[in-house]
Amino acid sequence: MSWAVYIPKLLSSQLFFRIPQTKHNFSDQTIVVTGANTGLGIEAARLLVDQGAAKVILAVRSIAKGEAAAVNILKTTKATKNAVEVWQLDLSNHDSIKAFAKRVSGLERLDAVIQNAGIMSLQRAEIEGVEQHIQVNVIGAVLVGLLVLPKLRETGKKFGVRTRLSFVGSDLMYVARASETKTEGSLLKALGDEEKANINDRYPTSKLLLFYAVQEIAKRSALSASSNVVINVMTPGACNSDLMRDDINIVVRVIQSGMKSLIARSTVDGGRLLIDAIKPDLAEETHGRFLMDCRIGENGPNVESDQGRILAKRFNGELFTRLDMIAPGVTKIL
Repeated sequence: MSWAVYIPKLLSSQLFFRIPQTKHNFSDQTIVVTGANTGLGIEAARLLVDQGAAKVILAVRSIAKGEAAAVNILKTTKATKNAVEVWQLDLSNHDSIKAFAKRVSGLERLDAVIQNAGIMSLQRAEIEGVEQHIQVNVIGAVLVGLLVLPKLRETGKKFGVRTRLSFVGSDLMYVARASETKTEGSLLKALGDEEKANINDRYPTSKLLLFYAVQEIAKRSALSASSNVVINVMTPGACNSDLMRDDINIVVRVIQSGMKSLIARSTVDGGRLLIDAIKPDLAEETHGRFLMDCRIGENGPNVESDQGRILAKRFNGELFTRLDMIAPGVTKIL
């Protein structure tokens, strides 16, 4: 999708879509929100507690920051202390992800997961042998999703409910160029090549690759009596959050602040969109789909074109092989 097509679409969403103030009934439910100590994550968690969730687990890198967030949520919602728990999870660390998943397996139930944690940076860095956006926004995010899927399925069967797994993506995937992938050989290696890196496009590309992966997961995990789990990707749009934490030029920062003041949603409204994607009555038609403005959005040319389909097949093949190396047999869950 060209920027000329995307910008009007973005402005229409940001300026004219009114986010529903709907109160859902999450009573008796246990829900995980990753990246829940700040921004959209803490607001989504706050809304879930306020709307009756029995237990909301804040999955965070820093326990201290998570505990501070929990205190803030409990203070504003007047909920009892056992309504919020703080668990450690670092998407840049495979051992942390596996330890988190093991702990999840011990829960009595797990009704929904919002995989919100992610990074946006103009700095190039390598983590676990791959570029940081790809590690955190794609590999780490997908690994969490696969490892919690068995508990979501188990809960669905045990309690007769439809469970939900939502990944926070971005409508910037529509304009991702993914120029580094236009090469033979390993895509993960190409994305980590400093000479080829288009760091300004890395966040949009990471969210496009995430959607490729989630589409494949949803396809292999079709809705059934044994797997009553709706899996989707959603975009909260442009929100006034602290996702971008780089030290940037003062002029760029002023321009960025001005744009945010004109079109950005509040973090509370962003949180509302996050929980809409895991609401208890979420339609089965959202399985494997991209949600925008509380409804199924278009996939865009990067997904629907022949070139997009070829790239998705290549990337998913390499990604799933890597995931099986990190956690042997994890893709057999599907």
